[in-house]
Amino acid sequence: MADSRHIAGLAGPTLVAMTTSEALNLDIWAGVSPTLVYLNGLMLFVAGVAIIRTHNVWTRGWPVLVTLLGWGALTVGLLRMFAPRAPQLAPSGSTYAVIGLLFLVGGVLTFQGYRRPGPRDRAA
Repeated sequence: MADSRHIAGLAGPTLVAMTTSEALNLDIWAGVSPTLVYLNGLMLFVAGVAIIRTHNVWTRGWPVLVTLLGWGALTVGLLRMFAPRAPQLAPSGSTYAVIGLLFLVGGVLTFQGYRRPGPRDRAA
């Protein structure tokens, strides 16, 4: 549980900040160079591998969000590394829906990462 809370305390605020800034500046991806897309993918891949190596926990409850975040980052990172010339996000309803979902996941992770530990947390 300590690993879950530690990673959630790092990844949650990062997701909240990233999704908020991307929702406000989605147009920056319109003319981005494939090199930057590749580097973004490389960073996502490394972050995903780091999360999976320390937290590959498949359980009921919020800690599975950390594991899913790791696998998602690894997958998106690989896609961006192997297809850096693919079309990037365009402002649309589905794009904002995905950003909103990631914002909510970030909010849950932030809450879980910074809340006061309860008796169940200490026992684990």
